[in-house]
Amino acid sequence: MTKDQKQIAFLGLGLMGGYMAANLAQAGFAVKAWNRTPTRPGVQIASEGGATITDTIKEAVATADFIFTCVGDVPDVEEVLIGANGVIHYAPENAVIVDMSTIGPEAARAIANSLQNKGFRFLDAPVSGGDIGAKNGTLTIMAGGEEADFTACQPYFNAMGKNIHLCGPVGSGQGVKMCNQVLCSLHMVGLSEALLLAQKQGIDPNLIVNVCSTGAAGSWALANLGPKIAENDYNPGFAIKHILKDLRLVLASAQASDQNLPGVDLATEMFKIVRDLDDGMGNEQGTQAMIRAYHRTSEG
Repeated sequence: MTKDQKQIAFLGLGLMGGYMAANLAQAGFAVKAWNRTPTRPGVQIASEGGATITDTIKEAVATADFIFTCVGDVPDVEEVLIGANGVIHYAPENAVIVDMSTIGPEAARAIANSLQNKGFRFLDAPVSGGDIGAKNGTLTIMAGGEEADFTACQPYFNAMGKNIHLCGPVGSGQGVKMCNQVLCSLHMVGLSEALLLAQKQGIDPNLIVNVCSTGAAGSWALANLGPKIAENDYNPGFAIKHILKDLRLVLASAQASDQNLPGVDLATEMFKIVRDLDDGMGNEQGTQAMIRAYHRTSEG
């Protein structure tokens, strides 16, 4: 027995999307889920959480009242929502479509315009919190769109997140997410340099995490990624390839408003150094692997 009769579709079952779909299903909602690559671990996570896995977008959205997407980059969102085999061709008129990817405000507004011209309602609702937040249902959700649509989505947002905000009209959620990614990238610069300094002084990096987390230097990055750096654990909660994509969008938005962001330029440079390590496989490591850029001379 589900909470209500509304039908939910969730498209994109990657590192975060699989958990998000599972949390919706575990909260009692009827969820049909789809992923472009059916063998990804997130597909199994969603299925085990109670979502019904479909073979096609059409099957997932044909009777859906609310459609959530969480995919990679702008072209992926365009393909899933407005492409030749996208949601726009199969979803019921007046369905609420919520894109939870990070694609920047300009792309969000363009996609919203295409969907709204066909009678759909749209929210951009990017998230922050990584795989930990997705798994625990504690994501921060930054939404842009009409207040009525945001209110209608509130029960579903509550199943996936804890800090949920309507930031303004369509594109505003993406705008706030751009600011969020500036902070995340520069936190990683500070975290890498602080732990490197500790190491050079013979101080246990875990001591820095424990002591500094309680003071003015405390941050989510220090508390959650500091211990991973100390253990040389670079498994991705949020991969370098994704933060580089996000910073590309940040810099595009900054360029459009003639704004200079030297800190973002530095973070981008450091992430790119790690991206190119291990014959390009550094791209798949978590953002905490930025510290490897500081060790690059010793790694060859």
